[in-house]
Amino acid sequence: MKLPIFIVDAFTARAFRGNPAAVCLLENELDEDMHQKIAREMNLSETAFIRKLHPTDNFAQSSCFGLRWFTPASEVPLCGHATLASAAVLFHKIKNMNSTLTFVTLSGELRARRAEDGIVLDLPLYPAHPQDFHEVEDLIKTAIGNTLVQDICYSPDTRKLLVRLSDVYNRSFLENLKVNTENLLQAENTGKVKGLILTLKGEPGGQTQAFDFYSRYFAPWVGVAEDPVTGSAHAVLSSYWSQHLGKKEMHAFQCSRRGGELGISLRPDGRVDIRGGAAVVLEGTLTA
Repeated sequence: MKLPIFIVDAFTARAFRGNPAAVCLLENELDEDMHQKIAREMNLSETAFIRKLHPTDNFAQSSCFGLRWFTPASEVPLCGHATLASAAVLFHKIKNMNSTLTFVTLSGELRARRAEDGIVLDLPLYPAHPQDFHEVEDLIKTAIGNTLVQDICYSPDTRKLLVRLSDVYNRSFLENLKVNTENLLQAENTGKVKGLILTLKGEPGGQTQAFDFYSRYFAPWVGVAEDPVTGSAHAVLSSYWSQHLGKKEMHAFQCSRRGGELGISLRPDGRVDIRGGAAVVLEGTLTA
């Protein structure tokens, strides 16, 4: 078996920043367990598998493909950065001729279109609802200790818990905050939470002037201690911050060690456009 495979840094225009994803092109059907074995071998937060939907499809000319995402531990229903990476491979390496690509996924049809400053993903917008603190107190205390919390919301569609830190903190505090992800698995083992979002309101001046909000994302429940830049988390963050800032257009920064920028536009149809750059840093052949 020989499969074309790429590594793409998503939500950045520069190599070695943003969030790396592996992208595998499937000319033929792949055994179910082989998806997971390849994802485990690549050992990135996500590996994406693009497949043809019909025998006559062509990666360079067709506009609609199947897409699945796997962490080293399991398949996931949505992954924004690996979708961006998949579109980047088709647009920039395979030279797909279309301006918009449609991916058939576990989260429905997702679209990626070319833009002057990157690639725009059309994703579902997931609302987050107020969450009672006492129900998640152990999880929050385990994650951030006595850090002051301003708001807590939960997205049932994505099983992500959003924790907004107090406005007294700044970007540097969030970047340097130590989170013990191993203990999170013990603090929350009911299956309710599959991802923890820490977020902070943007600051009105200085170097952070350009960003409306900041975030970090942790998902040890699916085998990802901290994700560098997370498109699916921003499908929740976009809903939350749009309500609290009164904005439809926002600029976000994920404060992981690698870091990444996302442009956000809420759409009239209840979805969200998330824009980012991508850099293909490796291409080769997987043999097994």
